[in-house]
Amino acid sequence: MRPRPSCAGPRADRRPGVRQALTAGLVAVLLAATGCTRPSGSPAARATPSGAVADASASGIDVLFLAMMVAHTEQTLQLVRVGLERTADPEIRTLIAAIEATETDELSTMRGWLRDAGPSAVAAAARHDHSGHSDAAAGLARLRAAPAAQADRVLLDVLAAHQATAARLARAQSDAGTSAQVRELARRIEQSRTAEVALMAKLAAAPPSGR
Repeated sequence: MRPRPSCAGPRADRRPGVRQALTAGLVAVLLAATGCTRPSGSPAARATPSGAVADASASGIDVLFLAMMVAHTEQTLQLVRVGLERTADPEIRTLIAAIEATETDELSTMRGWLRDAGPSAVAAAARHDHSGHSDAAAGLARLRAAPAAQADRVLLDVLAAHQATAARLARAQSDAGTSAQVRELARRIEQSRTAEVALMAKLAAAPPSGR
């Protein structure tokens, strides 16, 4: 998948002092949005390499975003696949099948960009602690345990919360990342996840007879 030319707004100020502040703020947003923790005893700037990801302007913050989003997308695909087993609603099935197709493609792209960044980027991604992504773990447990009559409601609730987290993570990256290609991917992720959350809210509010 080749990223399209960026349609995002003006790039953030790249002056050293502003860049340092933005990077520090973005790391905090990324970690808070996903529930991740930094590698023990290692500041985030050291935990991620500064080599190229998708272009020469890429930095460690871009690698951090990709590593977090890869983990988040893997969790999304788990939720979707369990959801496809639990729901018979045709509209919900259409939505989550589209999510599965889109995010499978995005996952392949992000893994490729991490590989392109070199072994140190792959190792940094592997070292990053994703154990704090409890929303997906708890959501999967809720979805699997839900009675058949409640499976659709639980699926929409769990998946909407998960996709809202992805939108927040992507918004932070598109505002302050350095790689134009990674920022463009983040922009598209924010738009798609926000639209999905809105659609799931409508589906959840509609009575079964209205679907």
